[in-house]
Amino acid sequence: MSKVWLLGFSLWFYGYFSIWYLPIIVISVIINYCSDLYFRSSQNCLLKKLLFVADIILNVGCLFIFKYLGFLTETINNIFSADFFVLKIALPLGISFFTFQQVSFIIDSYKGAVPKYNFIDYALFVVFFPQLIAGPIVLHDEIIPQFNNKCNQIFNPENFSKGIYAFAFGLAKKVLIADTMGNAVNLAFKDTDFFLNTSNGIIIMFAYTLQIYFDFSGYCDMSTGLGLMFNIKIPMNFNSPYRALDIVDFWKRWHITLTRFFTKYLYIPLGGNRKGKMRTRLNNFITFLVSGIWHGANWTFILWGSIHGIGIVLNKEFKSKIDKIPKIIRWFITFSFLNVTWLLFRANTVHQFLFIIKRLLSCNFQPLSDEIIEAFISNNLLYIFNGIKFSYLKIIFVFMLFAFVIYASIFMKNTSEKLECFKPNKSNLLVSLTLIFFSIISFSGISTFLYFNF
Repeated sequence: MSKVWLLGFSLWFYGYFSIWYLPIIVISVIINYCSDLYFRSSQNCLLKKLLFVADIILNVGCLFIFKYLGFLTETINNIFSADFFVLKIALPLGISFFTFQQVSFIIDSYKGAVPKYNFIDYALFVVFFPQLIAGPIVLHDEIIPQFNNKCNQIFNPENFSKGIYAFAFGLAKKVLIADTMGNAVNLAFKDTDFFLNTSNGIIIMFAYTLQIYFDFSGYCDMSTGLGLMFNIKIPMNFNSPYRALDIVDFWKRWHITLTRFFTKYLYIPLGGNRKGKMRTRLNNFITFLVSGIWHGANWTFILWGSIHGIGIVLNKEFKSKIDKIPKIIRWFITFSFLNVTWLLFRANTVHQFLFIIKRLLSCNFQPLSDEIIEAFISNNLLYIFNGIKFSYLKIIFVFMLFAFVIYASIFMKNTSEKLECFKPNKSNLLVSLTLIFFSIISFSGISTFLYFNF
């Protein structure tokens, strides 16, 4: 009964955003579960293969129609001066994530690697609300057994305390850090004249690097926390990626479950590293190109994925030489690479990205714009700072904010590491309540997670 209740709540949670997209995920779940039943019962290899291909086409095709059809049509119109109708429809929330999750299940089911699950178990595996909207992309064998564990259906005070603790840190990362950085980033990308000043450009570049870090890290912490409140351990999806010393290490830490999905269901089927050096490097590049496409329907994402693919190939090709470089230099090169490529990830067009890079390289250093400085200061703090005569205190505050946030992202324990030694005591309760309190009073309008867009 607890699973039925949790399934119903998860569907309500999804339908709350848009009731019109609820039938899409429900029908998708039913079709894929029926395919699993057929794979299990049928002995006809040909029909099973045809159904498997049809199922993959149906899942990926649905994602293509909602996410990529409009972009493809616009591209064809631009290249061939055509006038095809461009279908513009809102992207169903989480479709990239629940599609990949079901694709992984169907592939494993076709291979006979899936035990028998009832419909409630499968449906809850897909729509479990803490990981439905923006991941992680979980596998059936790491989540469904937890739903069926009788011990997990009983309230566990320690897990609930852990959950609140992780959720509080995630909320604070999102509201107090990511949204603060986002205010300045959004301001600058709405009016790229701010980038005419190289000082503004550099601070905005760092700001977006930190915004996307704490936005995604915050979501992962909140997802982990909500899962723990229900005694469900959601797999780690974020492991301090800005500690990475090279781009390969970065992708072992950033969006871990997406990397796992592409490795298992794309890179290895392409041949992995089993067909020679050149083929392996090509497979590396294709995997990251597809990863870029997965992130969004825009040439910026395609180019971003391609650049990361090239970075992976070069990193693997010259690994022995790279490993001899001092760690601090390797870290600096990697972090700089990420900063520049995140600008491409954030840019609305490739042209806008190239304009920003050109302005950064112009070395036109001027004092930071007042609008940019004030964008980093919350409304409550801005009221205080406006009463202070010396404006340079605002600049000091902004640089102290950046120093702390960069330090936290690299040197401080991440939430997963904190949970390993967590004990439900008064001090941790005070930390959780304090973070939640300051997050709530800092709310300023509607804010969404960046990965909701993907």
